[in-house]
Amino acid sequence: MVTLSICVGSSCHLKGSPEVIERCREEIRKRHWEEKVELKAAFCLSCCSHDGVAVRIGEEIVPGIRPENVGQLFDDKVAPLL
Repeated sequence: MVTLSICVGSSCHLKGSPEVIERCREEIRKRHWEEKVELKAAFCLSCCSHDGVAVRIGEEIVPGIRPENVGQLFDDKVAPLL
């Protein structure tokens, strides 16, 4: 099981974390990974100076996530872990 923790702290919330969460849900459903990928909320991942939302995948923190690049995040970072 791969866990994605999406920052919902105030900075990331303002940068679009609700939309990123929804896109992640859609991506998980589209790929039929409901049993393989878990979504969680996280408070500040200390990437506030970056554009976009911070996402932790395992121990790696990936800053700069926006709704339009969630698919690429899944291709590049999540798929190799499954």
